[in-house]
Amino acid sequence: MIHSAKMIVDKDFVIGKVDERLYGSFIEHLGRAVYGGIFEPGHSEADERGFRRDVLQMIRRLRVPIIRYPGGNFVSGYDWKDGIGPADRRPKRLDLAWGTIEPNRFGLNEFVDWAKAAGTDVMWAVNLGTQGIDDARNVVEYANHQCGTYWSDLRVTHGYPDPHKIKVWCLGNEMDGPWQIGHKTAAEYGRVALEAAKVMKWTDPSIELVACGSSSLGMPTFAEWEATVLDHTYDHVDYLSLHTYYGNPEDDTPTFLARSLQMDDFIRSVAAITDYVKAKKRSNRKMYLSFDEWNVWFHSLEADKQLDPWQTAPPQLEDIYTMEDALVIGCMLITLIKHSDRVKIACLAQLVNVIAPIMTENGGTAWAQTIYYPFLHASVYGRGNALVPLVQSPKYDTREITDVPYLETVAVHHEEQGEVTIFAVNRSLSEALSFEGDLRSFEKCEVVEHLVLENDNLKAVNTSIRPNNVVPHSAGDAQAEGTQVQARLSPASWNVIRLRVK
Repeated sequence: MIHSAKMIVDKDFVIGKVDERLYGSFIEHLGRAVYGGIFEPGHSEADERGFRRDVLQMIRRLRVPIIRYPGGNFVSGYDWKDGIGPADRRPKRLDLAWGTIEPNRFGLNEFVDWAKAAGTDVMWAVNLGTQGIDDARNVVEYANHQCGTYWSDLRVTHGYPDPHKIKVWCLGNEMDGPWQIGHKTAAEYGRVALEAAKVMKWTDPSIELVACGSSSLGMPTFAEWEATVLDHTYDHVDYLSLHTYYGNPEDDTPTFLARSLQMDDFIRSVAAITDYVKAKKRSNRKMYLSFDEWNVWFHSLEADKQLDPWQTAPPQLEDIYTMEDALVIGCMLITLIKHSDRVKIACLAQLVNVIAPIMTENGGTAWAQTIYYPFLHASVYGRGNALVPLVQSPKYDTREITDVPYLETVAVHHEEQGEVTIFAVNRSLSEALSFEGDLRSFEKCEVVEHLVLENDNLKAVNTSIRPNNVVPHSAGDAQAEGTQVQARLSPASWNVIRLRVK
């Protein structure tokens, strides 16, 4: 049996303009993300700075607009001054967050250089665990002040006469977590985040700041944490962060594919809390959201327990992603687009080797994981105005989540290019969906292409030996007549229907 589903969109019913930073990512000093990932001097693909050209090429293809760095849990014990100056004089340190040794051969200036080579901006996280407001203002001065002061002149002596002009700064990381170095209560964090925000913006009034929200929806302090932190910081920060990861350890695929509905509820809840604080303060400012950690993460948990401590760049958090993981990532991307009115920054965590769309071998090749492709499609084709989707779809229930639509979908209108792109996931594992798209407010639609990511084996993966085992094809059957679009969405498939519109 083939199920039927329908979406109606109107060009004037706009959720919001998709901020390009919705397709950001994350590089932490963790595992092989930096050493052996983006930075590997001596590799045949390395440039004169040690940056892997093959990795850079794959990242530039993704058009990642912003990358969060250097953490993550790592940042709460990190002294940014260890990563500047002559590389051969930098200290090696114990990284207590991940039980490794940090050689500090790669730091702030190297990352800025690498980000320019990757065509992306920097989102810098300051340490509010073992450090505080003084180091927070000093790193802003070092990075962004022109010259004529101690820290800015030090940057000049390090070979960077022009300021880096880093725009977005995170006020710590997951400070609600007991695992975090320098863990704080909401009131403790709210106070230090407020004071750090003040001096950072006094140093450079042009920057934007992200305060830490809860590290997950499941934290016992969730909601109260957000309200308390914003009670302190609301007038001084621009974004509140959200983090979430999903997994399928029980091999319950229908529930796994429905997790994005929980992501949707998480975003709605946090937005409501920020609006409560706005009302409480009689503020005219709207607080936007930065979903700066999101992904699937569970495959590598047991392997990581077997690693010996105090290694340099061991293979940590190296999830090998399946076809079903790619479907979940597609649903999560659609959810982010649906909330583009409030979520202005999002960071797929992470980018290379560590729970990442890109994998490398030390001294060897690089390849794209299954999750690379929905992220690529959304980043390249998902820019413009997100349109309100009116969806009619059959639904199913799982043990945890009810009323799950088989069709997960959204449309983005790029008016300047005269294109509408429909992103759609068919969650059914056994039945195709007969999809109808009604674009009644446009004069005419013409199908440019219909990209499909599918595989008969939902556990199929890409490897260095078989890098093209799970890749998209352009043989989808979408057709348009007038303003009506028809397509068959294969079972368990990610679909991108690109339309030229008038």
